[in-house]
Amino acid sequence: MTPWTRRTLAALAVCLLPPLGAAGCTTGHAHGGTVSSSPVGKVLDGTDETGRHLREVDRKNAPEVGVEVTPHSGGGWDVRLSFRHFRCSAPGTAPTAVTGRGLVHLLVDGHQVAGLRTRAYRLPDRLVPHGTHHVTARLYADDGTVWAVHGRPVQSTADITVSDVETATATAQPPTGTETPVAGK
Repeated sequence: MTPWTRRTLAALAVCLLPPLGAAGCTTGHAHGGTVSSSPVGKVLDGTDETGRHLREVDRKNAPEVGVEVTPHSGGGWDVRLSFRHFRCSAPGTAPTAVTGRGLVHLLVDGHQVAGLRTRAYRLPDRLVPHGTHHVTARLYADDGTVWAVHGRPVQSTADITVSDVETATATAQPPTGTETPVAGK
């Protein structure tokens, strides 16, 4: 082999190997039930009750959510969300964690009823029959991880009490954004 041939092959190897090596690396998406690392926060081993991994971020600039639920005059409930350090991502956004971005899962009594990319939602009466119910708004990153502070999901909960005579009240816990689930209350 001549020196010219060796240099050509070496240059060719330098050009071809990095792209091939990158193809075997993680792309930032979840694979096989695991979540790849991201420069945003730290993915914890712990999960929420739905099995989604928690993504720990500093309390200082952590996203926050507040939830307010009021009866709607035509039936059902109006759910209004307020955010701090958080924006809902547009539909079709790449499944990658970006600081302060994502979507909101709305849960009633611990069961997910909607994935929201907006501040408002109409909750149907059938989801909140007679009795007291807990409506929780929980923040998720676009990669499916749950935003968390001190190992707890970033969320806020409002309690709804529905009586027989169609009078109802809704009270929200303070929108600190890190309320604990209200199960067992």
